[in-house]
Parts: sequence; C-alpha cells; structure tokens
Amino acid sequence: MARSVTSSDLRVFIEKFAAEYPKAADEKNIWRSPLVVTAKADHRFYILPEIAAHDHSLPKDLLATGKSVIVFFVPFTKELAKENHNGDIPSRNWGLAYESTNKMLNSLSRQIKLFLEDAGYNSALVPATHNFDHKKLMARWSHKHLGYIAGLGRFGVNAQFITPSGCAGRLGSLVTEAALEDTPLVVEKELCLHKNGHKCLVCVRRCPVEAVSAETGIDRKKCWTRLHDNTNKTKELAGLEETTHVCGKCQVVVPCSFKIPKI
Repeated sequence: MARSVTSSDLRVFIEKFAAEYPKAADEKNIWRSPLVVTAKADHRFYILPEIAAHDHSLPKDLLATGKSVIVFFVPFTKELAKENHNGDIPSRNWGLAYESTNKMLNSLSRQIKLFLEDAGYNSALVPATHNFDHKKLMARWSHKHLGYIAGLGRFGVNAQFITPSGCAGRLGSLVTEAALEDTPLVVEKELCLHKNGHKCLVCVRRCPVEAVSAETGIDRKKCWTRLHDNTNKTKELAGLEETTHVCGKCQVVVPCSFKIPKI
C-alpha cells in the first residue's frame, strides 16, 4: 500500500540531494539551492502541443497513470555565470558545467523516481537534454514549458526561463502517480523586464550572433549553428563531448541571471 508523499517532502528530498551531491559525486560545487514545483497533471497541460512543439508529449503519454508533474530548476553559482560573461566564446568551465549538470540532473531524476517508488508510486522521466527534434530544433518534452504551466517561471525575450532564482541554470522534470498539490512559485503573467514594458533588452545585445530579437524572440537555427560551431570550432571547448552545445552569453550577467529582475 502506498504511503502519503507531499510536495514539501519532495522539496526537502531534492534540496538534500543537491546539497550532498558535489561531495558524493566528487564534483566541484557549481550549483545553488534548487527550486521545485509540483502540479496536477490535468487539462492545463493539453496546451503543450500549441505552445511548444506540435508533437510535444502530454504527461499521460509518459505515464498513463500519472497524476502529477514535478519540475525542478538547479541554478548555477554566480561565480560560474560571471566567468562566462567575457568574450564571444563560452568559457571552458561553462562547457564542463554543462556536462556535469547533465549527470547531476539525470542522477537527481533517478533518485526522485526511486524515492517515489519506495513510497509506492510509479514515475516516468526523460533525459535532462537532447530529447528534441534536430530538424525543428524543438523539444518533444520541454522542461521549460512544463515549468511555465506549473508556475516555476516565465520566458524571457531570449527564450530563457526566468525563475525566482534567475535564468542561469538547468531544468528537469518527471511525471508520477503520486497525487501532489499545486505549488506554483510564480503567478505573474511575465517576469521579463521588456515584456513588462520596461527598458532592458540586455540579452539581445549580449548575443554574439544577433540571434535574439525584441520583435521575434530567438532565431533557433542561428542559435543552434552557433552552439554547434562553439563545440566543433573553438579551442576553448576542444576535447569536450560532441553533445556539449553551449553558449549562455544571453543568460549571464543580465538583470534576470540570478533572480527575478526588479522593475
């Protein structure tokens, strides 16, 4: 028989895992304390094919018996983000952080799954990244859009996801049979300064290939080409994994990097 699990139980578990992970995995601590929200897997998620990709999966596609969606955000330290600010090419540590964070997020997702299974609930998850269509450059399971619906954050002009801990970080999500309550951290329609009618657009000016526009948002093809070139044509990222497609220039040292920007 399954035992009761609350969103608070889950948050405590995730925060404890994140705090202990660097030492346990012998990794440099490049992360701040994670954020987590839960939401009922109800009709709100039916909009995913409209706001994300037309073939985006629904929670029930991942887990037919799923009752809740869990989305978490692991923010980077300010030191790491600031290091990636200089120049047009991402720092090597930013690339290494991408690889380390993939491992961390996948490990965290597996541990959440085991935690819930121990309580008697099945769960389903996807990898932290590279679950997208390489031609359309759209995710079939977008952690950002799930986080948007669940109230973890809002999108900036640059398509980065602004949370109460900023946009410089990474997301993960899963679906579970556990019946968890809605615990949104954001209820505002927008968090981006520009979208709220205030002067900013720092992210537009920060993009080294002009892939971000105030009018049209992000040019995915131009951005993807840059990420691919960074991996394959720069000495800074030489020798890293072929899937380490990074830049991050539009999400570091901008008003929304580490918090919700003040109006």
